[in-house]
Amino acid sequence: MNSNACAIVILGNGSLATARRIQHIYPDAVIHGLAGRVEGADRVYSDFGALMRQLYQQDTPLIALCAAGIVIRCLASVLLDKGAEPPVLAVAEDGSAVVPLLGGLGGVNVMARQLGAGLGVAAAITTSGELRFGTCLLNPPSGYALGDLELGKRFVSDLLAGEPVRIEGAAPWLAEARLPEDEHAQLAIHVGCTAREPSANELLIYPKNVLVAVDAGLADIAGSVRAALHDARIALPSLACLLACDTQMANPALRDAARELGVAMRFAAPAGSVRELAERAVPQLLPALGVSPQLAIVVAKQPLDVAHIGRERGRLAVIGLGPGAAELMVPAVKAELARANDILGYETYVRMAGPFRPDQVMHCTDNREEMQRARHAFELAAQGRSVVVVSSGDPGVFAMAAAVLEALHESSDAAWHNVELEILPGVSASLATAAQAGAPLGHDFCVMSLSDNLKPWDIIEKRLDLACQADLALAFYNPISRSRPWQLGRALEIVRQHRSPKTPVVLGRDIGRPGQTLRTITLGELTPEQVDMRTMVLVGSSTTCAFPRAEGGSWVYTPRWYGQKP
Repeated sequence: MNSNACAIVILGNGSLATARRIQHIYPDAVIHGLAGRVEGADRVYSDFGALMRQLYQQDTPLIALCAAGIVIRCLASVLLDKGAEPPVLAVAEDGSAVVPLLGGLGGVNVMARQLGAGLGVAAAITTSGELRFGTCLLNPPSGYALGDLELGKRFVSDLLAGEPVRIEGAAPWLAEARLPEDEHAQLAIHVGCTAREPSANELLIYPKNVLVAVDAGLADIAGSVRAALHDARIALPSLACLLACDTQMANPALRDAARELGVAMRFAAPAGSVRELAERAVPQLLPALGVSPQLAIVVAKQPLDVAHIGRERGRLAVIGLGPGAAELMVPAVKAELARANDILGYETYVRMAGPFRPDQVMHCTDNREEMQRARHAFELAAQGRSVVVVSSGDPGVFAMAAAVLEALHESSDAAWHNVELEILPGVSASLATAAQAGAPLGHDFCVMSLSDNLKPWDIIEKRLDLACQADLALAFYNPISRSRPWQLGRALEIVRQHRSPKTPVVLGRDIGRPGQTLRTITLGELTPEQVDMRTMVLVGSSTTCAFPRAEGGSWVYTPRWYGQKP
């Protein structure tokens, strides 16, 4: 069964009550409602097809409260690999029907039965094997891996044709299945970690009960692990995770090897040897196989719960939400928010990033506490947690990325430096406002903050004067506030020494958020009273043009050429 939180997608308010009933069945689920038609959804979207394709490609289980045909038509262009698709279900708006559509190997029929039980209806299961045997043999539970999918399909076909089967090994989930068992049957379901040649008469299922402890200095870690498992006659699909000493946490070779092998990477406190490291990290193991001083294999009697082996490398992502509209948030940022344990930031931005699951922890602070927030983020990530620091716009534009890096630069704590750190971009307020207006930043431009909280005002004046002399288009962040009521007026005095009163100016307030406004005026008309802290001010260069747009207002652009047209 897919471990990602599912998405409930609805098209109208009439579906909201059913969506909430489904959310009681799956508390982590997020309800997505169509903008302008649904009130009270967790998140808003504007294009049903685009949202469904995006979520599908992110491996998100999908529950769409609409006709099945609509879902299939929307996803048709992305239906590529049947073995790697998330569960997709269509549910009637009133909850009277549950239809599994895609993801037979991802647990869709399990979800369908859960939904049917919760909604008080019979799920429309059409898969022959599930109807006959009460289970999907090709979709073993978490902790087990199917051997060969194509051979498995043939195996199930033989079973459906009336062949009996015997079970070799521990398969507790099949105890309630309606299988035609016969201890002398030619067909066999074999459950075990021993490497075997695949056969049409066998369904091979591998318990993920093998751990390999490695040293980061081992040459070709992934290749060495494969070779060691092969020599020990252990099937690669039974590998549950790699384990290494936590002093090697930031070693890229370990990360790359885990990714190549498709398993988790875990870390534990140093031990006398890799064999001792493995035996100490997992209790009740069978004796370890000390393959070499740099590699040891251990096999458990049951599938391993990787989450309880050592700990994973902590992760800290500094993200940009964009200007506020959900559709302007980049997919990588949405995925990072979904995986996070902790979300830190200025409360307004944290709330904007939600909603969050009950297990996710919000740490909301004042907007002036950037360095404390950055240090707190590293403290959490150093514990092995997945942490997100939220900025509006782009995190590298007058936002949290610089503070996070400064905190790391100042720290000598090895645990902080071992954290996996990533900066994920967002659409900045200046670019979002410029896009609404046309292309006022279409040529060279300068981005400046008029706040003197963190830099002297004389530096601002000097930089502004030089930018105006260079004839750059200007983007002003933090143009004015109650505590700084005079700075914008002084800035405009400097600009007017270099620019014509007819220079186009764009004022974008709350662009990308509800109630956004966009105005185009001239430099001669601009006064500080027309601007507040939530306004982005774009001042054109000497070549910036404005002309009427058909629906009202103006298009503003700065041409790519300079001086004379090419």
